[in-house]
Amino acid sequence: MMVLIECIMSPYVWLRAIRVKFLLSSVISATLGGVTSLYTHHTINLLDLLLVIFGVMALHASVDLLNDYRDYKRGIDTKTKKTGMSGGTGVLPEGLLPPNTVYRAGILCLLVGGAVGAYYIYTHGVVVGIILGFAILSIYFYSTKIVDWGLGETFVGIKGALIVLGSYYIQTTQLNEIAVLAGVAAGSLSAFVLYMTSFPDHDADKSGGRKTLVIRLGPVRAARLCIIFPVLFTAIILYGIYSNAFPIYCMISLFSIPFGVLANKNLRRDHVMPKRQMRYALMYSRISGVLLIIGFAIPAIIATLEVV
Repeated sequence: MMVLIECIMSPYVWLRAIRVKFLLSSVISATLGGVTSLYTHHTINLLDLLLVIFGVMALHASVDLLNDYRDYKRGIDTKTKKTGMSGGTGVLPEGLLPPNTVYRAGILCLLVGGAVGAYYIYTHGVVVGIILGFAILSIYFYSTKIVDWGLGETFVGIKGALIVLGSYYIQTTQLNEIAVLAGVAAGSLSAFVLYMTSFPDHDADKSGGRKTLVIRLGPVRAARLCIIFPVLFTAIILYGIYSNAFPIYCMISLFSIPFGVLANKNLRRDHVMPKRQMRYALMYSRISGVLLIIGFAIPAIIATLEVV
Protein backbone atom coordinates (compact mmCIF):
# COMPACT_ATOMS: atom_id res chain seq x y z
CA MET A 1 0.00 0.00 0.00
CA MET A 2 2.82 2.42 0.87
CA VAL A 3 4.42 1.79 -2.54
CA LEU A 4 1.18 2.70 -4.30
CA ILE A 5 0.81 5.87 -2.23
CA GLU A 6 4.40 6.88 -2.99
CA CYS A 7 3.81 6.28 -6.72
CA ILE A 8 0.79 8.57 -6.71
CA MET A 9 2.59 11.29 -4.78
CA SER A 10 5.90 11.19 -6.68
CA PRO A 11 5.36 10.02 -10.28
CA TYR A 12 8.39 11.85 -11.69
CA VAL A 13 10.66 10.50 -8.96
CA TRP A 14 9.47 6.96 -9.67
CA LEU A 15 10.03 7.36 -13.41
CA ARG A 16 13.55 8.43 -12.55
CA ALA A 17 13.98 5.50 -10.14
CA ILE A 18 13.02 2.89 -12.73
CA ARG A 19 15.26 4.58 -15.35
CA VAL A 20 12.37 4.78 -17.76
CA LYS A 21 14.54 5.67 -20.78
CA PHE A 22 16.43 2.40 -20.39
CA LEU A 23 13.23 0.33 -20.36
CA LEU A 24 13.12 0.81 -24.12
CA SER A 25 15.73 -1.91 -24.58
CA SER A 26 13.32 -4.52 -23.19
CA VAL A 27 10.45 -3.11 -25.26
CA ILE A 28 12.60 -3.37 -28.39
CA SER A 29 13.61 -6.98 -27.59
CA ALA A 30 10.02 -8.08 -26.91
CA THR A 31 8.77 -6.34 -30.06
CA LEU A 32 11.59 -7.87 -32.10
CA GLY A 33 10.49 -11.34 -30.98
CA GLY A 34 6.92 -10.61 -32.01
CA VAL A 35 7.83 -9.11 -35.38
CA THR A 36 10.23 -11.96 -36.10
CA SER A 37 7.34 -14.38 -35.57
CA LEU A 38 5.29 -12.29 -38.00
CA TYR A 39 8.08 -12.71 -40.57
CA THR A 40 8.35 -16.49 -40.12
CA HIS A 41 4.68 -17.40 -39.52
CA HIS A 42 2.84 -14.49 -41.16
CA THR A 43 0.70 -13.89 -38.09
CA ILE A 44 0.95 -12.11 -34.76
CA ASN A 45 -1.24 -11.92 -31.67
CA LEU A 46 -1.08 -8.27 -30.64
CA LEU A 47 -2.68 -8.89 -27.25
CA ASP A 48 0.01 -11.44 -26.38
CA LEU A 49 2.70 -9.07 -27.62
CA LEU A 50 1.40 -6.18 -25.49
CA LEU A 51 1.14 -8.41 -22.42
CA VAL A 52 4.70 -9.68 -22.93
CA ILE A 53 5.94 -6.09 -23.29
CA PHE A 54 4.18 -5.16 -20.04
CA GLY A 55 5.69 -8.15 -18.26
CA VAL A 56 9.27 -7.55 -19.40
CA MET A 57 8.98 -3.86 -18.53
CA ALA A 58 7.96 -4.84 -14.99
CA LEU A 59 10.91 -7.22 -14.72
CA HIS A 60 13.29 -4.61 -16.13
CA ALA A 61 12.01 -2.01 -13.65
CA SER A 62 12.53 -4.55 -10.88
CA VAL A 63 16.21 -5.07 -11.62
CA ASP A 64 16.81 -1.31 -11.79
CA LEU A 65 15.02 -0.63 -8.50
CA LEU A 66 16.77 -3.45 -6.66
CA ASN A 67 20.08 -2.36 -8.16
CA ASP A 68 19.56 1.20 -6.91
CA TYR A 69 18.67 -0.07 -3.44
CA ARG A 70 21.65 -2.39 -3.13
CA ASP A 71 24.17 0.07 -4.60
CA TYR A 72 22.95 2.66 -2.11
CA LYS A 73 23.31 0.22 0.78
CA ARG A 74 26.85 -0.61 -0.36
CA GLY A 75 27.75 3.07 -0.57
CA ILE A 76 28.44 2.96 -4.31
CA ASP A 77 25.84 5.53 -5.38
CA THR A 78 27.09 8.04 -2.81
CA LYS A 79 30.47 8.10 -4.58
CA THR A 80 29.45 8.17 -8.24
CA LYS A 81 28.98 11.26 -10.37
CA LYS A 82 25.48 11.37 -11.84
CA THR A 83 25.47 11.88 -15.60
CA GLY A 84 21.96 10.82 -16.56
CA MET A 85 23.54 7.81 -18.26
CA SER A 86 25.60 6.43 -15.37
CA GLY A 87 26.10 6.80 -11.64
CA GLY A 88 22.71 5.47 -10.58
CA THR A 89 19.47 7.42 -10.44
CA GLY A 90 20.36 9.47 -7.36
CA VAL A 91 16.89 9.16 -5.82
CA LEU A 92 18.21 7.45 -2.69
CA PRO A 93 21.33 9.56 -2.05
CA GLU A 94 19.16 12.66 -2.53
CA GLY A 95 16.58 11.36 -0.07
CA LEU A 96 13.74 11.51 -2.59
CA LEU A 97 12.44 8.05 -1.64
CA PRO A 98 12.94 5.83 1.42
CA PRO A 99 15.29 2.89 0.68
CA ASN A 100 12.84 0.26 1.96
CA THR A 101 10.11 1.67 -0.28
CA VAL A 102 12.36 1.32 -3.33
CA TYR A 103 13.17 -2.26 -2.30
CA ARG A 104 9.48 -3.13 -1.89
CA ALA A 105 8.70 -1.54 -5.27
CA GLY A 106 11.41 -3.68 -6.84
CA ILE A 107 9.91 -6.83 -5.34
CA LEU A 108 6.41 -5.74 -6.42
CA CYS A 109 7.58 -5.27 -10.02
CA LEU A 110 9.27 -8.67 -9.86
CA LEU A 111 6.00 -10.27 -8.72
CA VAL A 112 4.00 -8.49 -11.44
CA GLY A 113 6.40 -9.60 -14.15
CA GLY A 114 6.46 -13.09 -12.64
CA ALA A 115 2.66 -13.23 -12.69
CA VAL A 116 2.61 -12.44 -16.42
CA GLY A 117 5.20 -15.14 -16.96
CA ALA A 118 3.24 -17.61 -14.82
CA TYR A 119 0.21 -17.10 -17.06
CA TYR A 120 2.27 -18.08 -20.10
CA ILE A 121 3.75 -21.06 -18.28
CA TYR A 122 0.17 -22.24 -17.84
CA THR A 123 -0.74 -21.62 -21.49
CA HIS A 124 2.57 -22.45 -23.21
CA GLY A 125 4.45 -24.81 -20.92
CA VAL A 126 7.92 -25.52 -19.63
CA VAL A 127 9.99 -23.47 -22.11
CA VAL A 128 8.49 -20.25 -20.76
CA GLY A 129 9.07 -21.58 -17.25
CA ILE A 130 12.79 -22.04 -17.90
CA ILE A 131 13.11 -18.53 -19.31
CA LEU A 132 11.11 -17.01 -16.46
CA GLY A 133 13.03 -18.94 -13.81
CA PHE A 134 16.33 -17.68 -15.17
CA ALA A 135 14.98 -14.14 -15.32
CA ILE A 136 13.67 -14.05 -11.74
CA LEU A 137 16.80 -15.56 -10.19
CA SER A 138 19.07 -13.31 -12.24
CA ILE A 139 17.11 -10.18 -11.39
CA TYR A 140 17.09 -10.85 -7.66
CA PHE A 141 20.80 -11.70 -7.50
CA TYR A 142 22.00 -9.26 -10.18
CA SER A 143 23.20 -6.54 -7.80
CA THR A 144 24.88 -8.96 -5.40
CA LYS A 145 26.23 -12.19 -6.83
CA ILE A 146 26.15 -11.51 -10.58
CA VAL A 147 27.96 -8.17 -10.61
CA ASP A 148 30.35 -9.36 -7.91
CA TRP A 149 31.32 -12.25 -10.19
CA GLY A 150 31.88 -9.87 -13.11
CA LEU A 151 28.95 -11.24 -15.10
CA GLY A 152 26.81 -8.09 -15.36
CA GLU A 153 27.30 -7.53 -19.08
CA THR A 154 26.86 -11.25 -19.76
CA PHE A 155 23.59 -11.26 -17.83
CA VAL A 156 22.27 -8.22 -19.71
CA GLY A 157 23.19 -9.79 -23.05
CA ILE A 158 21.50 -13.08 -22.15
CA LYS A 159 18.47 -11.17 -20.83
CA GLY A 160 18.03 -9.34 -24.13
CA ALA A 161 18.33 -12.60 -26.08
CA LEU A 162 15.86 -14.45 -23.84
CA ILE A 163 13.28 -11.70 -24.14
CA VAL A 164 13.37 -12.09 -27.92
CA LEU A 165 13.20 -15.88 -27.65
CA GLY A 166 10.38 -15.78 -25.09
CA SER A 167 8.33 -13.32 -27.10
CA TYR A 168 8.86 -15.39 -30.26
CA TYR A 169 7.97 -18.64 -28.51
CA ILE A 170 4.75 -17.23 -27.06
CA GLN A 171 3.69 -16.28 -30.58
CA THR A 172 4.74 -19.52 -32.30
CA THR A 173 5.44 -22.22 -29.63
CA GLN A 174 8.67 -22.79 -31.57
CA LEU A 175 12.31 -21.76 -31.43
CA ASN A 176 14.61 -21.65 -34.43
CA GLU A 177 17.83 -20.19 -35.79
CA ILE A 178 16.15 -16.94 -36.82
CA ALA A 179 14.89 -16.25 -33.30
CA VAL A 180 18.26 -17.17 -31.76
CA LEU A 181 20.19 -14.89 -34.11
CA ALA A 182 17.77 -12.02 -33.54
CA GLY A 183 18.03 -12.60 -29.80
CA VAL A 184 21.83 -12.54 -29.76
CA ALA A 185 21.76 -9.36 -31.86
CA ALA A 186 19.42 -7.67 -29.38
CA GLY A 187 21.46 -8.91 -26.43
CA SER A 188 24.69 -7.51 -27.87
CA LEU A 189 23.09 -4.06 -28.13
CA SER A 190 21.96 -4.11 -24.48
CA ALA A 191 25.36 -5.34 -23.27
CA PHE A 192 27.08 -2.59 -25.26
CA VAL A 193 25.19 0.15 -23.42
CA LEU A 194 25.94 -1.34 -19.99
CA TYR A 195 29.60 -1.79 -20.91
CA MET A 196 29.98 1.81 -22.05
CA THR A 197 28.21 3.30 -19.04
CA SER A 198 30.49 1.33 -16.70
CA PHE A 199 33.51 3.52 -17.46
CA PRO A 200 32.56 6.57 -15.34
CA ASP A 201 31.55 4.33 -12.42
CA HIS A 202 34.84 2.41 -12.42
CA ASP A 203 36.26 3.79 -9.17
CA ALA A 204 33.00 3.74 -7.20
CA ASP A 205 32.10 0.25 -8.41
CA LYS A 206 35.55 -1.07 -7.55
CA SER A 207 35.44 0.41 -4.05
CA GLY A 208 32.04 -1.21 -3.50
CA GLY A 209 33.20 -4.68 -4.50
CA ARG A 210 31.73 -4.79 -7.99
CA LYS A 211 33.64 -6.49 -10.80
CA THR A 212 32.40 -5.10 -14.10
CA LEU A 213 34.26 -5.96 -17.28
CA VAL A 214 35.77 -2.48 -17.25
CA ILE A 215 37.18 -3.19 -13.77
CA ARG A 216 38.44 -6.65 -14.71
CA LEU A 217 40.10 -5.47 -17.91
CA GLY A 218 41.16 -2.04 -16.71
CA PRO A 219 39.82 1.12 -18.40
CA VAL A 220 42.57 1.33 -21.03
CA ARG A 221 42.25 -2.28 -22.20
CA ALA A 222 38.46 -2.12 -21.94
CA ALA A 223 38.46 0.93 -24.19
CA ARG A 224 40.30 -1.04 -26.87
CA LEU A 225 37.74 -3.85 -26.76
CA CYS A 226 34.45 -1.94 -26.78
CA ILE A 227 34.31 -2.06 -30.59
CA ILE A 228 33.60 -5.79 -30.22
CA PHE A 229 29.91 -5.16 -29.52
CA PRO A 230 29.10 -3.22 -32.74
CA VAL A 231 31.24 -5.69 -34.71
CA LEU A 232 29.29 -8.62 -33.23
CA PHE A 233 25.95 -7.03 -34.09
CA THR A 234 27.10 -6.28 -37.64
CA ALA A 235 28.40 -9.84 -38.08
CA ILE A 236 25.09 -11.33 -36.92
CA ILE A 237 23.11 -9.20 -39.36
CA LEU A 238 25.39 -10.00 -42.29
CA TYR A 239 25.40 -13.72 -41.46
CA GLY A 240 21.62 -13.74 -41.05
CA ILE A 241 21.15 -12.16 -44.47
CA TYR A 242 23.81 -14.34 -46.11
CA SER A 243 22.22 -17.52 -44.72
CA ASN A 244 18.73 -16.36 -45.75
CA ALA A 245 17.61 -16.45 -42.12
CA PHE A 246 17.00 -12.67 -42.18
CA PRO A 247 15.27 -10.74 -44.95
CA ILE A 248 17.53 -8.44 -46.95
CA TYR A 249 15.67 -5.48 -45.47
CA CYS A 250 17.43 -6.10 -42.14
CA MET A 251 20.45 -4.47 -43.77
CA ILE A 252 18.92 -1.12 -42.79
CA SER A 253 19.85 -1.86 -39.17
CA LEU A 254 23.46 -1.19 -40.18
CA PHE A 255 22.62 2.42 -41.05
CA SER A 256 23.25 3.18 -37.38
CA ILE A 257 26.96 2.29 -37.66
CA PRO A 258 28.05 5.97 -37.57
CA PHE A 259 26.69 6.23 -34.02
CA GLY A 260 28.68 3.14 -33.02
CA VAL A 261 31.79 4.73 -34.52
CA LEU A 262 31.17 8.00 -32.66
CA ALA A 263 30.72 6.08 -29.41
CA ASN A 264 34.18 4.58 -29.88
CA LYS A 265 35.88 7.71 -31.19
CA ASN A 266 38.86 8.80 -29.05
CA LEU A 267 37.79 6.28 -26.40
CA ARG A 268 41.25 4.76 -26.10
CA ARG A 269 42.65 8.20 -25.35
CA ASP A 270 39.78 9.46 -23.21
CA HIS A 271 38.56 6.35 -21.39
CA VAL A 272 36.87 8.38 -18.65
CA MET A 273 33.93 8.25 -21.05
CA PRO A 274 32.50 11.70 -21.84
CA LYS A 275 28.74 11.91 -21.66
CA ARG A 276 28.42 12.37 -25.43
CA GLN A 277 30.02 8.97 -26.08
CA MET A 278 27.60 7.23 -23.74
CA ARG A 279 24.79 9.04 -25.52
CA TYR A 280 26.07 7.84 -28.90
CA ALA A 281 26.23 4.28 -27.55
CA LEU A 282 22.61 4.51 -26.40
CA MET A 283 21.54 5.98 -29.75
CA TYR A 284 23.39 3.24 -31.63
CA SER A 285 21.71 0.54 -29.55
CA ARG A 286 18.19 1.92 -29.83
CA ILE A 287 18.33 2.89 -33.50
CA SER A 288 19.86 -0.45 -34.47
CA GLY A 289 17.14 -2.33 -32.58
CA VAL A 290 14.29 -0.31 -34.07
CA LEU A 291 15.69 -0.61 -37.59
CA LEU A 292 16.05 -4.38 -37.16
CA ILE A 293 12.38 -4.54 -36.17
CA ILE A 294 11.49 -2.55 -39.29
CA GLY A 295 13.65 -4.86 -41.40
CA PHE A 296 11.59 -7.88 -40.29
CA ALA A 297 8.30 -5.96 -40.60
CA ILE A 298 8.80 -4.76 -44.19
CA PRO A 299 8.18 -8.19 -45.84
CA ALA A 300 4.94 -8.55 -43.88
CA ILE A 301 3.83 -5.08 -44.99
CA ILE A 302 4.68 -5.87 -48.59
CA ALA A 303 2.79 -9.17 -48.43
CA THR A 304 -0.28 -7.40 -47.01
CA LEU A 305 -0.21 -4.78 -49.77
CA GLU A 306 0.05 -7.49 -52.43
CA VAL A 307 -3.03 -9.22 -51.06
CA VAL A 308 -4.98 -5.96 -51.10
